[in-house]
Amino acid sequence: MAHSGIQKEVLALYRQCLRACRTKPARIGGKYQEARPAFKSFARAAFEQNVGISKREFGLIEYLLRKGKRQLEVYASPEVRKIDVR
Repeated sequence: MAHSGIQKEVLALYRQCLRACRTKPARIGGKYQEARPAFKSFARAAFEQNVGISKREFGLIEYLLRKGKRQLEVYASPEVRKIDVR
């Protein structure tokens, strides 16, 4: 089954988020706090939170894509080294 254009955009954003996670430090300072898994969990939770949205709600999906891209820009910056997932 082929994906629609908007589905491809969502999948591409998810892949970009996972790639950004790989740029984060494995450990923070001398402590053994794992940073990468926290970023990955945050990204996964953000996408899973909206998994129930109908494919036909284009306006909402496009809004969430724009919001996700803005969040990715912020969290992908090298200054952001740690994230708290609750």
